[in-house]
Amino acid sequence: MAKLIQAVGTYGPRVEVARTVQTRQIAEYIASRTSLNRGEIEGILRELNEAITFFTKQGDAVKLENVGTFTPTIDLGGVLDVGFRLDTSIDGALNAPGAFTGEVANRENVGKSSADLKQLWNTAHPDDLIP
Repeated sequence: MAKLIQAVGTYGPRVEVARTVQTRQIAEYIASRTSLNRGEIEGILRELNEAITFFTKQGDAVKLENVGTFTPTIDLGGVLDVGFRLDTSIDGALNAPGAFTGEVANRENVGKSSADLKQLWNTAHPDDLIP
């Protein structure tokens, strides 16, 4: 017996991530738009990492305007972590009509409910129905 999560994973829309942009590429992009060179920007990004680590280790949240907020968290076992909440300006830019130029798998299923995806699964898999 199949589960609803299988239908959502198979038929739900998802962004096809083309690649992971690395620090060097980000630094080159920023360098092309500023008077700083790539090496300086890579150094700044390393220092940003150190600053976020320093402040979250003290129990501080770190807000980077137009980027997001890093907040220290702890689980029941005492394991510390850092949560990240994306700045809404990035979501807004990404969701502006026509702004996204990447690929979306199962684009035809955007707006369908989980019940719709379940029906697609059950039609395609009559021997492994989702109840």
